[in-house]
Amino acid sequence: MSTQGNAERPDAFKAMMAAARAAGRPELANQGRGRPLSQAEDDLAEALMAIYGEGITGQAALAEALSARAVIRPSSGKSDWTADTLAAELQAINADLDAAYLENGFGA
Repeated sequence: MSTQGNAERPDAFKAMMAAARAAGRPELANQGRGRPLSQAEDDLAEALMAIYGEGITGQAALAEALSARAVIRPSSGKSDWTADTLAAELQAINADLDAAYLENGFGA
């Protein structure tokens, strides 16, 4: 499902983070992370944002859209997604980011 007008709508969060970087506070852009995202994690995040922007929701539909876009799973390097692999991937990334945050603090 796609909604019209999403392409023109500004992303308030991205604008706020760009302003933080421009003001000399780059750590605020990623304050909840204890480490940088890998390229595969960043690609997944970007793909999910684009898919959500199209109005697609639900794990099965998200997984289908990720597979159609050949987005690589960070844990395996494969591009075949199911609702179960999506849930497992997101849980693993979240757990790893939580552990990195505990170890390194914010702003990575």
